[in-house]
Amino acid sequence: MSRRKVIVTIAPTGGMAHKSQNPHLPTQPAEIAEDVVRCWNAGASVVALHARRPDDGATCNPAIYRDMNQRIRAAGCDIVLNNSTGGGVHGDMVRPLAGERWEIAWEERIQGMDAGAEMCTLDATTLNLSFEGREILMDTPLSKGRALAAGMKARGIKPEWEVFSPTHILQDVTTLIGEGHDDAPHFINLVMNVHRNFQNAMPYSPRFLQQMVDTLPANSIFCVSGIGPSQLEANVAALLLGGHARVGLEDNLYFRQGELATNVQLTERIVRIIRELDMEPATPAEARQIMGLPRPGAARPEFAPHNR
Repeated sequence: MSRRKVIVTIAPTGGMAHKSQNPHLPTQPAEIAEDVVRCWNAGASVVALHARRPDDGATCNPAIYRDMNQRIRAAGCDIVLNNSTGGGVHGDMVRPLAGERWEIAWEERIQGMDAGAEMCTLDATTLNLSFEGREILMDTPLSKGRALAAGMKARGIKPEWEVFSPTHILQDVTTLIGEGHDDAPHFINLVMNVHRNFQNAMPYSPRFLQQMVDTLPANSIFCVSGIGPSQLEANVAALLLGGHARVGLEDNLYFRQGELATNVQLTERIVRIIRELDMEPATPAEARQIMGLPRPGAARPEFAPHNR
């Protein structure tokens, strides 16, 4: 009997944390690419990339994404490239609103689709975020979620649906999938334990995770972003429920309490656990097959074959 293949996503940077919080956080294209290649060699098959400006501020500048993507491919790395359209909570991504509030800029978010990635995150969600004394609105009514989904489909990009509560699945994601904006299988990232900063997000618990999984549309596959100290437990629970794994400094800066992590450490640990559970990390080619890549109309990504 063959072992179940598990997609391991590495999320190396994100659009929130700073190097002052963990000096191992890669923020510039060269160091991000180098870190991604190390994680790929350790067993990661998908990378969830966020771009940063030279001053480390968050951005969705397609030139910076393209630089990262090309550096990763130039290293002979065939990892699945997933560029964010969520961006972050500082840098280019935020602009002031009236009443001392802020907004994640829509015109910046949509640029994330224009760097040639195979996948892009799709946050079809409206959230109020609290970071560094700011209240920040992520305004994604259904019309904007539809624009993101249609834009990705037109470019041959597969969306990674990013959700924070069962309502996001039952309303926005299910509606847009029902309108034909994504071909099965649907890849859905369940973001949990960010409720202290994201209004209406779900804390992590095995019971809440089961509830989220139970609401997934038909023909879906999922991974879990367990934020902070929930990362390891949430990933193990996801594996036991038939899901896939996601690790990285975007979601969790620590290896264990009081010990800062590296992306490679987090990748190596989840790969060890996958194998202890008698499963096997998927290669990038296997991950593409599981997720239905490449999408129709997509340009075939350039990479050298890799026998890991």
